[in-house]
Amino acid sequence: MTIVTPPIHRRAAAVAVTAMALLAGCASTRLDAQWSDPQLAPGSLRGARVLVACESHDLVLKQICLDQLSAEVVARGGTPVPAPDVAVAGPGRAAGNEPYLDAARSAQAKGIITHAVTIADVSSRGGSGVSIGIGGFGIGGGNVRGGVGVSVPVGSAPPSNGYAISSRVSDAGGRLLYTARASTSPSSDVGAQLAELTKAVFGGADKAQLF
Repeated sequence: MTIVTPPIHRRAAAVAVTAMALLAGCASTRLDAQWSDPQLAPGSLRGARVLVACESHDLVLKQICLDQLSAEVVARGGTPVPAPDVAVAGPGRAAGNEPYLDAARSAQAKGIITHAVTIADVSSRGGSGVSIGIGGFGIGGGNVRGGVGVSVPVGSAPPSNGYAISSRVSDAGGRLLYTARASTSPSSDVGAQLAELTKAVFGGADKAQLF
């Protein structure tokens, strides 16, 4: 016996799948932009000592970021050297390379990697509200009814912030080798957000053949 799914059921199922995919996309992490020096020699930082720094006004975010940044450097055969604390001028404003140059030379580091952690601009992602639905429907004399709906209440506060990382990789003399920016949607797990952001940035660095 062959069971034929009524068209209305198939349409409802398709919308349900689309809704779930949309919601999954809202929680994604992405590499927004990146740039690498066209004259960058492949493997410039392979096996090298690298000065690492995270810039944030939040001490917890700064330490989590630094741990993850260091782990990614180690995973690529490098030796991370924590940079001295540097005062950040203001939210979203990077300190630049100048405060790290002396420390990099003293540590005999071949490069400097800095991650500036900021709150992501959700407007660039097209907003945060989601509302998808199908009204009730009926089939034949059995009066089968159902619906599909997904919604995010308008005006409700998000569970937490979405974050962004602006990454800068320079040589010990301060010449910019690679830069990238990654962002993610709001989530209650800040550690997971920073881990995904760091992996996204290093994924771009791997394609640029920094290590």
